[in-house]
Amino acid sequence: MSTVNYAPRLQSKYKDEVVPALMKKFGYSTVMQAPKLVKICLNQGVKGSVSDKKLVDDAVKEMTMIAGQKAVPTMSKKDISNFKLRKNMPIGARVTLRGANMFEFLDRLVSISLPRVRDFKGINEKAFDGYGNYTFGVTEQIIYPEIDIDKVNRISGMDITFVTTANTNEEAYELLKELGMPFKNIKKDNN
Repeated sequence: MSTVNYAPRLQSKYKDEVVPALMKKFGYSTVMQAPKLVKICLNQGVKGSVSDKKLVDDAVKEMTMIAGQKAVPTMSKKDISNFKLRKNMPIGARVTLRGANMFEFLDRLVSISLPRVRDFKGINEKAFDGYGNYTFGVTEQIIYPEIDIDKVNRISGMDITFVTTANTNEEAYELLKELGMPFKNIKKDNN
């Protein structure tokens, strides 16, 4: 019986193309200095989850389909009487992707999902946090091909965070750009 060693396309691209490009650009002396993508976190708050518990279950189910990994409900941390919110009530869904699942999700996001966004011109390159992490929001979950639009009873968005080992925003930007993230080309026109 033979075992097949499967490596996602972007994981191979990272080793073969991205690391040498980053080493050349930033002058690293060893491949271990090149920044890596550590994890991708998907997070979704569910509006109206206090009154209808089924909404959170639907969000967890959809996020599990999108990520290819089991999502978990997020719980409230404290009581807020104005929102009729009690501690430990389910209010959203989240999932953290690492390894092969992370690279597979990134590949599907860049090549299939983002091009399906209406009037898509690229993602904002200013959403780095100063520590090499990048977060952006998706306004509609229906851009993912895993979601059947006929079975969606509510359009909702989610936040996607890319956590890297980069020390600066510039290193993280170059890493994500080399991996295929479609950043906006902001040109300063004075015309």
